Amino acid sequence: MRERRPAVLSVPPMPPRSTPAAALLAWYDRHARDLPWRAPRGVTPDPYAVWLSEVMLQQTTVAAVGPYFRRFLERWPDVRALAAAPDEEIMREWAGLGYYSRARNLVACARILAERGGFPSDEAGLRELPGVGPYTAAAIAAIAFDRRAVVVDGNVERVVSRLFAIDTPLPLAKPEIRARADELTPEKRAGDFAQAMMDLGATICTPKKPACVLCPLAERCLARKSGAPESWPRRAPKSARLERRGAAFVAIRGDDAVLLRTRPPKGLLGGMTEFPGTEWSSDFDSARALDAAPLALAWKAASGEVEHVFTHFALKLTVFVGRAPKSCAAPEGARWALLAGLPGEALPSLMRKVARQAGFDLPARPRT
Repeated sequence: MRERRPAVLSVPPMPPRSTPAAALLAWYDRHARDLPWRAPRGVTPDPYAVWLSEVMLQQTTVAAVGPYFRRFLERWPDVRALAAAPDEEIMREWAGLGYYSRARNLVACARILAERGGFPSDEAGLRELPGVGPYTAAAIAAIAFDRRAVVVDGNVERVVSRLFAIDTPLPLAKPEIRARADELTPEKRAGDFAQAMMDLGATICTPKKPACVLCPLAERCLARKSGAPESWPRRAPKSARLERRGAAFVAIRGDDAVLLRTRPPKGLLGGMTEFPGTEWSSDFDSARALDAAPLALAWKAASGEVEHVFTHFALKLTVFVGRAPKSCAAPEGARWALLAGLPGEALPSLMRKVARQAGFDLPARPRT
């Protein structure tokens, strides 16, 4: 008996006028998202707004970025204004957005651009700027300067993986995905095409339950023809996430001031404000945690632990609370700050969790 071969999915031929790019751009002209950093059709995009939004959007959702982008643009409407701002003010406005190396690179990049008098318009020149990698350089070149550039973010990876049913798992599939995206990218309206691909992935070709019946590329999509579009992109098995532990010390002085310090400018949460604490390690000895206390106080452990997940490890912190007299001086490298001003400090999300664990009613950053 002859062995039956599995059916081979193929892309149906399409007339020249119905290229994927043309179909997608036609869809985008009708359904583009209204985003605060996106220029209306017919209006030349502001490179500063494009750059600022792309840096903020790295590993962060559109919903989370919106309020931060508006506040930044209101306070610092152009790159010269941002370049002239004190580091601590920028870090304070960034607090809660995460991945704080982006904020440090933002400051460094703004000052370089202010000195040079503006943005380079090509990918090579953009790649030389701090914090601007291949994706960000391509996005700025395409969106702000209408250069043909291949823009591939997570949404685009998903769309392309499904469109061509790419079976190589991520991240190994990235070169193939980029090559396919290059085939699709048109010579004209490259910026609109890049944003259309992002919008398609964010609103139609979603990770779960993609709305294939609404997709302008549905007739060409091999994943849709397979009947299981959600199974793309393929992913390699995840390795177990490392876990670290540590302790944080919340000292409260008699005049309602709390002890804070600033983390080193480089490294994890660099330049942000924190409560003093121990090192974070996998072999943390909780029995000796008080050896690292910043002051000799009657420390009491708060119930429960603070849990926080970073990119490469999960962290659990025990929070100790201590009361200090009004006359208590801050140890070297630390400072006292009034509790009433704590919401305005450059506290990352982790330290806001520590504050709440210590019993402070710390409001979330306002959404505007």
